Amino acid sequence: MSASAIYESSMPTVYVETYGCQMNVADTEMVLGLMARAGYDRAADPAVADVILINTCAVRERAVERVRGRASTLAQYKSQHESNGRRVVLGITGCMAEHLRDQLQERAPYVDLVVGPDSYRRLVEHVERARAGVRVQDTALDAHETYEGLDPERTMTGGVTGHVAVQRGCDRFCTFCVVPFTRGRERATPPDEVLRQVRTLAASGFREVQLLGQTVNSYRYDDGGGVVSFADLLRRVAAIDGIERIRFVSPYPLGFTAEVIAAMAKLPKVCKQVHLPLQSASDAVLERMRRGYNFTQYRTLVEQLRGAMPDIAITTDFLVGFCGESDAEFEETCRALADLRFDNAFMFAYSERKGTLAARTLTDDVPAAVKQQRLSRIIEEQRKITAETYAAQVGRRERVLCESLSKRSATELLGRTDAFRPVIVSTTGGISVGDLVDVVIDRAGPGTLYGCPVAGEKSS
Repeated sequence: MSASAIYESSMPTVYVETYGCQMNVADTEMVLGLMARAGYDRAADPAVADVILINTCAVRERAVERVRGRASTLAQYKSQHESNGRRVVLGITGCMAEHLRDQLQERAPYVDLVVGPDSYRRLVEHVERARAGVRVQDTALDAHETYEGLDPERTMTGGVTGHVAVQRGCDRFCTFCVVPFTRGRERATPPDEVLRQVRTLAASGFREVQLLGQTVNSYRYDDGGGVVSFADLLRRVAAIDGIERIRFVSPYPLGFTAEVIAAMAKLPKVCKQVHLPLQSASDAVLERMRRGYNFTQYRTLVEQLRGAMPDIAITTDFLVGFCGESDAEFEETCRALADLRFDNAFMFAYSERKGTLAARTLTDDVPAAVKQQRLSRIIEEQRKITAETYAAQVGRRERVLCESLSKRSATELLGRTDAFRPVIVSTTGGISVGDLVDVVIDRAGPGTLYGCPVAGEKSS
């Protein structure tokens, strides 16, 4: 629907921008579902919306700064319409709303609505109050909220991959992380609710489901009749017809039991790919981070995963320049990067987050220039490893799930292998979004594969 068509709609409209992780994407879909059921059409352009919401992440300082700047920009639409007598509500939702609840409305007076990630059930009510001219803030954490029974509007991933939040919150309290303070303590979505949502996705034509949680493999649900573990949940989801692939993010190293590894290895639908955050390979740094494991334990887990699934793709996170990190401790991380050879990695320089244990008890004493030097070094090393890993895929036959049109060409699709590696595939032979296609990898770029479809090998 065009912006002008939405503007002419007799229904109020809502525009949502999303920043952050897959959990934020899933929350946006839930927000859109709530607003749609309350009679709001979705606006494609903030310039014509009655309600503008920014769904936010607070994990990195750069993300917070970006959202502040974007909120200021979007406030211009609000001012333009209100000068013509039309009230527009500008709201901040999600983790940043929770993390900066005492600052947002003071530092950004043009924000009408501040709603945390445990308050979405009351969102429509809050929006209506804001449209009536009342400034609203609701950032209370709820130890029991899993949003059971709410159906998201599945519009964020093109109808191929659906997100299901199976767990919310985190109990780990790593010293550098704000998540336990912005999303609260761990609580599991009842397994029957997870299965209901997955069945709904399958009935709607989705081919892949991604199970979400801050420490998703720690999932445990006790309904009084017994405990459902994450391995149990994987087996139950895999039994649902119509879903071809199952992924999960983000697991925590300590939550990988032998049962979970066995379920991954034995269930064909569960993709042989995992994102396994390391952060640092220095035991001293890991202890200061309060990660709960040492590097030997982490390396053993990688060996167990690769032993059970030789072709598994493992990606990771690195956080360099954490409080007190010495040159020798950083070198331990560099050696681990070369030794473990991850498929890819998300790499960051440490930035202090207000409210965390590190901000209260440790000194951010690594100079910014040193942090950037260390970050640049591991980024360059990981790029080489990723390029070598991708080059080694040339000649292999892979099953690719086509997710979307390629940004390069209208005659090409972007798909992903079981190992989550991106593949550009030609639309030759009537291949379309949502198809599972056998391809032979004939070329590799530094972070993308290119495949030629095998004639007659696809499933719609």
